Amino acid sequence: MAVVLVPLAAGCEELEAVTLIDLLRRAEVEVVVAGLEPGPVLASRRVVLVPDLLLDDVLDRDFDLMVLPGGLGGARRLEADPRIIGLLQRLAGAGRYTAAICAAPKVLATAGLLEGRQATAYPGTLDGLSGLTVSTAAVVQDGRVITSRGPGTALDFALTLIEILCGRERRDTVEAALQRS
Repeated sequence: MAVVLVPLAAGCEELEAVTLIDLLRRAEVEVVVAGLEPGPVLASRRVVLVPDLLLDDVLDRDFDLMVLPGGLGGARRLEADPRIIGLLQRLAGAGRYTAAICAAPKVLATAGLLEGRQATAYPGTLDGLSGLTVSTAAVVQDGRVITSRGPGTALDFALTLIEILCGRERRDTVEAALQRS
């Protein structure tokens, strides 16, 4: 079974965080939700999210994927946290997947993971950064780095991650149960 880390920081975009956690769990992926600090996380629209545990508790664990929800405040906190940058670099160095949505692809750039790659993000988030090609696509996969634009693309982003981790059949099963069409 695939194991995914979703770190939560105050100011995260709740629609993205909950969509990622929910859909990955529907796909029977083990999702570890880790808070940067003790206690509940107040998201960008004042929704309170309760992490499973603290980031410090999982720093030595191995994950198949680490996915960062966006939200400008949350992304800034993730970007400023050396534990997050170190974990991203360690997982990428081990050939694991890293992913981010909305404002969080900037965290991947700070960790050096977007150099020479194509990525997408919330408009303006990656402006002025050199060494990468910015796309306007909803979801972009470049090797083992996956990025997405924002809250409106969260469902497609989560389904893409399911397909990468579990295969097309599992993605199709999860998507069919959502009654999207």
